[in-house]
Amino acid sequence: MSRQLQKQETRRRLLNAAYQVICDRGMLNTRVSDIAQAAGVSHGSLFVHFESLGEMIAAVVAEYGSRIARRTHELASQSASLEDLLRAHLAGIGEYEPFYTRLVIENRLLPQAVRDVWIGIQSAISFHFSQLAEQKLPGADMALLFNTWMGLVHYYLANGDLFAPEGRVLPRYADMLVAFYTKLAAGLRRP
Repeated sequence: MSRQLQKQETRRRLLNAAYQVICDRGMLNTRVSDIAQAAGVSHGSLFVHFESLGEMIAAVVAEYGSRIARRTHELASQSASLEDLLRAHLAGIGEYEPFYTRLVIENRLLPQAVRDVWIGIQSAISFHFSQLAEQKLPGADMALLFNTWMGLVHYYLANGDLFAPEGRVLPRYADMLVAFYTKLAAGLRRP
């Protein structure tokens, strides 16, 4: 394997390992040694690819954040109803639930570059949400509709230890969240 390919492979392993460590421990509790051990490389190898742990975390958030946004956009593009859109949103973030949950919990404590990725993820669903809601719920307050949905989902994810201590929240509560919200959304109209 050429040196360049080997370097790319090591970087990929580091990003994947960091993703797993972040899912398990969170961004604020992740250490360089944890990532290096998970990737099977020396501690110093991380610094060949990233100037700091913060830079590496920002790279992981950018990589996986863009994956979440793309997947959510892809699924939401096919939605014909509010219920379809809500299910698409949960499916998109559900594929990365442990990581997304860490972003929900820790985003306000992270550097602005990481928070900008967080905003991008939210924009992916916000775009489709506002388009569909304007068609299906004319006269409704779009900001209130969107923020209520996001607040509901994020509350369940942030408190996953209460709602699903044995595993993931979304497979267990997706149907209930969608059913509750679709009923609630019908009553959220502009005065």
